[in-house]
Amino acid sequence: MSVEAHEAAEHAPTAGEYIVHHLTFLSNKHSNAPFDMSVVHWDSIFFSVLLGVIGCLLLWKAARAATSGVPGRFQAAVEILVEMVESQAKGIVHNAQSRKLVAPLALTVFIWIFLMNAMDLLPVDLLPFIWQAIQGDHEAKLRVVPTADLSVTMGLSLGVLITCLIYNVKIKGFGGWVHELFAAPFGDHWALYPFNFAMQMIEFVAKTVSHGMRLFGNMYAGELIFLLIALMGGAFASVGLGTGIGLAIGHIIAGSAWAIFHILIITLQAFVFMMLTLVYIGQAHDSH
Repeated sequence: MSVEAHEAAEHAPTAGEYIVHHLTFLSNKHSNAPFDMSVVHWDSIFFSVLLGVIGCLLLWKAARAATSGVPGRFQAAVEILVEMVESQAKGIVHNAQSRKLVAPLALTVFIWIFLMNAMDLLPVDLLPFIWQAIQGDHEAKLRVVPTADLSVTMGLSLGVLITCLIYNVKIKGFGGWVHELFAAPFGDHWALYPFNFAMQMIEFVAKTVSHGMRLFGNMYAGELIFLLIALMGGAFASVGLGTGIGLAIGHIIAGSAWAIFHILIITLQAFVFMMLTLVYIGQAHDSH
């Protein structure tokens, strides 16, 4: 190993420091508790809003450029996606009036989450490096995958819960929904009311938490694997020539293979979140 390479290796962060740095958010302050509403993750907000705007622009462009003749590839892809979401909504939500809002909502959820998930396909050091160059600080932190942030995924699932509550009241009436809270699932008897209400609350909480945690867990794991692959590629500078070349080649092969496989994961997770959204809203239309 050359003197320059040895000095670079001495000043380079350890594997643990590298991963911790990449998993730290750009926030207003450091969180000292597992749940702290005063902490704001600016990077998650920025990329979530940016990708939401991009998704809306793509759909607007497709709608504006739509023709009745032979569609282009972009229009055909959007039409296939719209028809897929519409067919899923029709099979789950049987109220035609509700589907006028629910189907576009499901389409928006799918595209938005897909775009946020797709940020994981960018090189892990690309945008953080650009941000550090802009800030002039090599310690500046930036996370670019909003769905790897638990606060984002739980916020999305909370939005689905609120939508479900609204439809419960809209379809059944406030009195009918309150009666269902106390009368289902064990039966409409006053002695069973506390157990029914407890089960209903557990169901709402469990659905909301699992909805957000499922998306977060998969995307966080994917982000972590990309970081480990990046470490394998960066380690070639601190080892011998033969081993270094092997690590560099392994980095390219592993990174490419995982990125290709990850395309399936980011699409599947967006689809699962969309389908669960439809299922939960559909359940709000059903009476127990």
